[in-house]
Amino acid sequence: MNDWILIWLGSIALALTIPLRASAGDQTQVASPPMAKIIPKELEKHGHVRVDNYYWLNERDNPEVIQYLEAENEYTDAVMARTKDLQKTLFEEIKGRIKKTDMSVPYKRDDYFYYTRYEDEKEYPIYCRKKGSLDGEEEILIDGNALAEGHEYFHVGSYEISSGQDLLAYTVDTVGRRIYTIHFKDLATGRVLDDTIPHVTSSIAWANDDRTLFYARQDPVTLRWYRIYRHVLGTDPSEDPLVYEEKDDTFDCFVFKTKSKKYLMIGCWQTLTTEYRYLDADDPGGEFKVFQPRERDHEYHVDHYGDYFYIRTNLDAKNFRLMRTSLDRTAKENW
Repeated sequence: MNDWILIWLGSIALALTIPLRASAGDQTQVASPPMAKIIPKELEKHGHVRVDNYYWLNERDNPEVIQYLEAENEYTDAVMARTKDLQKTLFEEIKGRIKKTDMSVPYKRDDYFYYTRYEDEKEYPIYCRKKGSLDGEEEILIDGNALAEGHEYFHVGSYEISSGQDLLAYTVDTVGRRIYTIHFKDLATGRVLDDTIPHVTSSIAWANDDRTLFYARQDPVTLRWYRIYRHVLGTDPSEDPLVYEEKDDTFDCFVFKTKSKKYLMIGCWQTLTTEYRYLDADDPGGEFKVFQPRERDHEYHVDHYGDYFYIRTNLDAKNFRLMRTSLDRTAKENW
């Protein structure tokens, strides 16, 4: 790293650590940060008890919590007030090093090339595709800048194109807690459909009938991804059937389609263990089957191609290895 960069970073660090002082007559007063009150709470897990003195701060709607957070913000603003010009300078310098008009590397899927691009002075990505070749006419799938209007926060979590390439499902968060709403768009007409599914994750996958979408929902309190539902376009989302529920609170679950588009997969994972279920994507009303039952310390990941499932696994491997098995014999002894 160049010496001038070290000096520059050191100067900033030093400047930000000097206490804020305000003259009051002949006295000098140091601004004090707000102090959260201590309310001990005992938490027990696996026979071990620990005390959290600040557990009460997780009550998002508690007026005292909100008041304390506002006091912290006010203190931060006061301490950082003298650095506003420096903050602006740093922001403009960082922004000046980023291409304002940029585009991702396009990738081909079926008949289309897909890519994301940014426009000068606009904050959000624009998701696009072109049919046949990159010289084709651009089709805008999602304009993040238009959808973000009127929102203090906006994020597109994910999007999936149906097998027929004419329907788009995409997830949007306008709060910042990764709690998304699924929207649907008819790409042939450009019309956004009436179907909307609120309070979900960004995990979604189309079945091959171009009418059925699987999605994951989170626990409303812990935000753990724990349920998979099935939605058919034109039906009431409140009546969507539950397909799978992960009852072990150390696991999360998600849904995806294999790259071959042949199978829908439900994945369950935690730090040391994974488990998958699979279903023929041509049969969205069918039952998911367990690929290989979960075992402590066994991690594996599945995809499909041709006549085989391919598995990346740490089974009898120091790190991981690649294995395969036939479509009707998925247990590990057949890998």
